[in-house]
Amino acid sequence: MKITELLKRDIMLLDVEAQTKDDIIEEMANQLAKRNYLQDKQKFVKAIWDRENQSSTGVGDSVAIPHAKTNAVATPAIAFARSKPGIDYDSLDGKPAHLFFMIAASEGANNDHLQTLSRLSTLLIDEDFRNQLMKASTEAEILTIIDEKEKIKLGQEESDNSNQSNQTSGPEILAVTGCPTGIAHTYMAADALKDKAKELGVSIKVETNGSGGVKNRLTDSEIANAKAIIVASDTKVEMDRFDGKQVLRRGVTDGIRKPDELINTALSGEAPIFKSNGSSASSGSSGGRTGFYKHLMNGVSNMLPFVVGGGVLIAISFFFGINSADPESSEFNQFAAALMNIGGDHAFGLMVAVLAGFIGMSIADRPGFAPAMIGGFMAATGGAGFLGGLIAGFLGGYVALGVKKLLAGMPQTFDGIKTILFYPVINIFVTGLIMYVLIEPMANIMAGLENWLGGLTGANVLLLGLILGGMMAVDMGGPINKTAFTFGIAMIEAGNLGPHAAVMAGGMVPPLALALATTLFRNKFTKEEKDAGKTNYALGSFFITEGAIPFAAADPGRVIPSIIVGSAIAGALSLWFGVGLPAPHGGIFVIPTVEGSWLLYIVAILIGAIISALMIGFWKKPLQK
Repeated sequence: MKITELLKRDIMLLDVEAQTKDDIIEEMANQLAKRNYLQDKQKFVKAIWDRENQSSTGVGDSVAIPHAKTNAVATPAIAFARSKPGIDYDSLDGKPAHLFFMIAASEGANNDHLQTLSRLSTLLIDEDFRNQLMKASTEAEILTIIDEKEKIKLGQEESDNSNQSNQTSGPEILAVTGCPTGIAHTYMAADALKDKAKELGVSIKVETNGSGGVKNRLTDSEIANAKAIIVASDTKVEMDRFDGKQVLRRGVTDGIRKPDELINTALSGEAPIFKSNGSSASSGSSGGRTGFYKHLMNGVSNMLPFVVGGGVLIAISFFFGINSADPESSEFNQFAAALMNIGGDHAFGLMVAVLAGFIGMSIADRPGFAPAMIGGFMAATGGAGFLGGLIAGFLGGYVALGVKKLLAGMPQTFDGIKTILFYPVINIFVTGLIMYVLIEPMANIMAGLENWLGGLTGANVLLLGLILGGMMAVDMGGPINKTAFTFGIAMIEAGNLGPHAAVMAGGMVPPLALALATTLFRNKFTKEEKDAGKTNYALGSFFITEGAIPFAAADPGRVIPSIIVGSAIAGALSLWFGVGLPAPHGGIFVIPTVEGSWLLYIVAILIGAIISALMIGFWKKPLQK
């Protein structure tokens, strides 16, 4: 498939009006949506920003390649935009971007599509090609330039493959590239390394870990004969095959921007010897959070499907009656009992163990998974709840790291048996024994916390609601927001439904407030913001706080304080009205299942949203025409 089969004239913008990164992403997404390439524009834009937040797709040399692979895409496509003045896009070289290719890949995109999308990114490394695109005066001329360059590129690939097949001893150095999306950066890094190696007279083979899977896989004989291996990746790579070899591990952006440095370092013999522990790992030098928060979020993100799926099933069961799952009740319903069994007994029954297991895996990879998950299961069944699960996760992970170091001095002949026997037995025994001792005091702490929360009245309830509701609006999906959310889930699991009602109320307010503000104060928002405001009615209703992020990013000084105030008030009123929430997610969908008055709960949310909307509206200045 040719690039020009995905890049059409109707999604090309030769002179964009956008002046900021937000604007150019919105303008190009609008063009894709207008031509029916997207089935959910807001979801697509969110996927684009999720990728940008990992590391900027402004790859430098005046080029930006925003991209996403998501089911929000109806038909795979490439949109093109050009800004002659240039736009500050947080590019890797710190310079403005002029050429923009927005890649929209569908979730089920076939290999032909993915190869074509990735080929475009490699063409843009060529300076002469970029200059031609800057000078082109029509859409037809741009398509012709791309067609001609692609033909040359395909010819070079055939020649390179032929040369590699003729090598008898294998390449001097090997490389592996990969990025989270696997569409652009993966292949740009691969081409940058190959081009620089050719320039230096060095033979190289590059394996790519892209959306279409592993391509050009390194063989055992090539690995054995190579002088060194470069791993330029921000995603998981099979590392155990490189045991005993010199391996230089960097981020994928280093592969794009610093190929000469990577190749020279690899050839110099300065790369460290890699010691395998039977795991896979990412290179981890460019971008991404580290430390406690990274490990915690790995646990929370993997636990969320259990929480959301199980919670919504529980909420549906309540539609048949609050006691419909109890065989002794007159409200008993067999279907409701099945929903409660699936969602409550099993999905909720596993979530603490899953939380712990993936925290342990984030710390120590696979050796940390089993001990942490077993410790988490012990915490869940022993009444230690989320507190016990968190401790088990970190305990299991760090015990696994400690055992690995402790056994590092064993003879090499034991390497195989260490992974399949020594690690799991010792890790599970040590973690389990410590958890066995800790469970009872942790269960007492959880029981005390539950009793304390249950005994809160008056001003104390208001204070708790203010804190939880306000936390949901501080970073809208970030660590503070997730801390409040996780605490709310822990309280549901402990039997106290009030705190999570305050959490959901606080999380629904920001997008609803922005939606109201864009409706009531239209002269203070751009057309794009007003369009986004309409979408926020739906996002807020379904408890998707992230809908407020673009507004907060554009005007943080006014928007963030305003939504914190409204969210805090909504959380406080929710607890003041005595509302309890049995389901952890779902927004308006689960409001009918609340404990207490669902009408007062809606009132609390609306009061918070209106207060925030008025603060934003009165605080913001009218747009200058």
